[in-house]
Amino acid sequence: MKSEPDEVSIDDLAAAPQRAFPWTGVRNYQARNFMRDAMQPGDLAFFYHSGCATPGIAGICEICSDCYPDPTQFSATDKYHDPKSSLEQPRWWLRDVRFVRRTRLLGLGEMRRHPELAGMRVLARGNRLSITPVTEAEWQFITGQLLAPPDQE
Repeated sequence: MKSEPDEVSIDDLAAAPQRAFPWTGVRNYQARNFMRDAMQPGDLAFFYHSGCATPGIAGICEICSDCYPDPTQFSATDKYHDPKSSLEQPRWWLRDVRFVRRTRLLGLGEMRRHPELAGMRVLARGNRLSITPVTEAEWQFITGQLLAPPDQE
């Protein structure tokens, strides 16, 4: 799950560990579908900082809600407003996330150096999706090899 750190960062989540943050602003149908259809409460996700000097995985968050309409689509003053959306037929959905842990910053360049991650969607050239699936093998490699606690490195 990508977020620009000046909008919502892993530090924002860490500052309120019991708080659920709504993942608003997804305005791509494919990313929306990944979040709406594939994610479930209790799933873990990589919290990825994008739009910054060094993009990469900055932490882990937990999906902590069912899917519900993103309220920003209905507000004419919000930058994520969608005039084609209505309360009766919302187009955009979200899930809440909560902080699990910070990680060391695992940058895009480092991830690209590992053949085990060659098929990872976030690494695809031109990928601009804010939400992409991660396979079980990719998750295990990243959490087991690249983000292992210091005493396991």
